Amino acid sequence: MNQMLQEPETQTQQAQTVESQVRVPERNSVPDTPERPPAPVHPRFVKPQRVAFVQASWHRDVVEECRIAFLEEIEARHISRSQVDLFEVPGSFEIPLHAQLLAKTRRYTAIVAAGLVVDGGIYRHEFVADTVIKALMDVQLKTEVPIFSAVLTPQQFHESAVHHDFFRKHFVIKGIEVAEACANTLHSLERLRGQVAAGITG
Repeated sequence: MNQMLQEPETQTQQAQTVESQVRVPERNSVPDTPERPPAPVHPRFVKPQRVAFVQASWHRDVVEECRIAFLEEIEARHISRSQVDLFEVPGSFEIPLHAQLLAKTRRYTAIVAAGLVVDGGIYRHEFVADTVIKALMDVQLKTEVPIFSAVLTPQQFHESAVHHDFFRKHFVIKGIEVAEACANTLHSLERLRGQVAAGITG
């Protein structure tokens, strides 16, 4: 009986001992918070820019991730959403002609193409991807309007949730990369054309 009455007292003493060993922070002390790195400061353009974004509708749920990421990143680089016109074509094979017509309008300082080329249809996906890239390069050289490609052709693509999820994330990365390439190239061309106009180069 005495032993049972003594157990709660022993537990209380142990609890007090443990509590005395735990260091309670002072009321006014604030834990150190890691400093976030400053957001990168991107240069602004001298002249207004307008970009055309041409997207294939084949596997839209995957490709649209590129468009969304592109618009966010390009806005951070001082090209607002209102300065980007969006166009959709049935598939990647239809992108080059659309890009050529847009380039000929002289309305756009850059054109971005996005699409996912996979097995299926009447063409082999490697043929389609190579044809699209070559055609976009030809349009760029003929019109002197820079064209950027986020037209991708994976070695293997299966209609599964795992593959869809993987390539959705991959197109987010590609959207950021193509926005960076677009902005940097437009800055470079702006400087180059200014130098040519001033007779500094040539």
